Amino acid sequence: MSGFSSQCTNVVWFDLGMIQERVRETAARKLLFLPHAIRQMNKPERMISPTEVQEVVLQGEMSEDYPEDARGHSCLMVGQTSQGRTIHVVCSPKEEYLAIITAYIPDAAEWDETGRQRRKDTP
Repeated sequence: MSGFSSQCTNVVWFDLGMIQERVRETAARKLLFLPHAIRQMNKPERMISPTEVQEVVLQGEMSEDYPEDARGHSCLMVGQTSQGRTIHVVCSPKEEYLAIITAYIPDAAEWDETGRQRRKDTP
């Protein structure tokens, strides 16, 4: 079953494109910012707005998939905001909302210039 992963709570099978579709569907309903995300977004060197997070989850691309995440199937979304900033958002679609787990600006030492791929020489 390569290319597929299970969502632990419902034993539902997803192909990799379907998680991105679920992210967009649930983001259109409601975003729920978890405490960790709020702390990360409000760091003085970041100051990421909820609007920027919404732009990324609605218009960005999925960069990494985490089907076995303890918080439920989640993924890393990457996108450029209307302010021209590249932002990473880790999120998990739920039935009624999209849980925003964290949001941050990718570190150039760890990510390529697009912010979409990890550099080979980083853990």
